[in-house]
Amino acid sequence: MRKTWTDQVPESYIRKQTLTDAERYITEDLKEYEAKALSAEERLKELEYELFEETRKAVAKRAKEIQAAANSIADLDMLVAFADIAAENGYCCPTVDESEEIQITAGRHPVVEREVKEGFVPNDIRIGTENRLMVITGPNMSGKSTFMRQVALIVLMAQLGSFVPATEARIGVVDRIFTRVGAYDDLSMGQSSFMVEMSETANILNNATDRSLIILDEIGRGTSTLDGVSIAWAVGEYVNQRIKAKTLFATHFYELTELEEQFTGVKCYNVSIREVEDEVFFIRKVVAGRGSKSYGIQVAKLAGLPTEVIESARSVVKRMESELASSKARADEGGERVIVQKEVVLQEHPVLEELRAINVERISPIEALNVLHELKQKLQHVPPTLESHSRKGEN
Repeated sequence: MRKTWTDQVPESYIRKQTLTDAERYITEDLKEYEAKALSAEERLKELEYELFEETRKAVAKRAKEIQAAANSIADLDMLVAFADIAAENGYCCPTVDESEEIQITAGRHPVVEREVKEGFVPNDIRIGTENRLMVITGPNMSGKSTFMRQVALIVLMAQLGSFVPATEARIGVVDRIFTRVGAYDDLSMGQSSFMVEMSETANILNNATDRSLIILDEIGRGTSTLDGVSIAWAVGEYVNQRIKAKTLFATHFYELTELEEQFTGVKCYNVSIREVEDEVFFIRKVVAGRGSKSYGIQVAKLAGLPTEVIESARSVVKRMESELASSKARADEGGERVIVQKEVVLQEHPVLEELRAINVERISPIEALNVLHELKQKLQHVPPTLESHSRKGEN
């Protein structure tokens, strides 16, 4: 209000602020409303907290009933999901018992089959006391890993209470499922892919029981062929003879198929391949028997490697096969002379002494890699082939 009108201001008005040419007034009613407005937000928070406390106390009184209802709803949701998936994809009701065998007829991978639709090839399996170790051979991309994974998933689903992707299944209860699949390194911990592979394998061998299911995919591929075959053979022998666990063992080391001849409980299987001239077609059917070869070059061709690389690889294979045949022929003619000479040459090399001096239990992964690099440099001076050693003996 302008100051010229101040004489007309009611007595009930309270001066609040004086300006240059005006006066501001407030009444008691407005003052009370202002106080309420300023405290409204704080009061709102207090009311919300009071309501929250009341709700919490009410819920706490019925906590057991609410939890029971929630668990029942969760169980119902799970069973409805199991039933829906089983009906949609043609699953069967498995028999789960205390036997030591796993028998699956026309088993399928529950995830892969949804991707390939009608093109998925089902497979049977029977593994237990008579054949507790299955050595599975076949080329890459043929379906070995999918087959092993589907067996593990079917066993897991059956023990969860779900129907399974098969026409018939009888599952002997397993206590644990162990897997060693894939290849990766752990750079943060200074571990190579081979070290990770060995660590995971060690965990399996130290914890599996005769009631376990073990899935092993390409054990020993991260090192030299000789060491890889040796480690894979030893692992296969250990799980079959000592642990006696049901084991599916996929490998490219065809030497491991000889385990079937050496030990009871070992059976060899391979993934069917149809070969037409220089082309291979994956049948993806797992059948009893040993595989014939790895078809690595054909698979590389399917993957899209340049023709020049494929042809070069074929020529290298032919040359190496020819050299291997010649070396074997000379070894047969000279008895054990070639092998003995090779051992003598290797024993005289100082690298062996350095290897014997290494304390494997104390050396770190990074130090091991450095030592390996140094030894590799020194080995550049070792005669590279067995053939060269045999010729030295002949001279």
